[in-house]
Amino acid sequence: MASTCISMLVIVFTLSGLRAQSVSQPDQVTVAEGDPVTVKCNYSVSGSPYLFWYIQHRNQGLRFLLKYITGANLVKGNYGFEAEFNKSQTSFHLKKPSVLGSDSAVYFCAVTDTVVGAGGGAEHKPPSTTVKLFS
Repeated sequence: MASTCISMLVIVFTLSGLRAQSVSQPDQVTVAEGDPVTVKCNYSVSGSPYLFWYIQHRNQGLRFLLKYITGANLVKGNYGFEAEFNKSQTSFHLKKPSVLGSDSAVYFCAVTDTVVGAGGGAEHKPPSTTVKLFS
């Protein structure tokens, strides 16, 4: 099997320049094709969080994976992914029970709070987690 790489990029949506919001993730995770993977996403917001995961395959546009607004803590998403919202640990970790070579992509964790404020832009951070697949 060919080796594959899943890269991570963090994006934080902000509603107001006055509120501090951030997302953090580890630098790298190595996993064999067919093994489970967890990509950690810890967040910080001043209000109740809206949390999102997106995927972008090479030379393609951004695709929605899943979101948490309210409700059940375990969120089932597209392409076999799921994420678990944990308010006490301020985390929203993306998981897949068995990774495929086709999972090689850039992943985006995004957070915004529910406090209505002035419109704002997005704060971007460089790639922060790489998941490497090996055979």
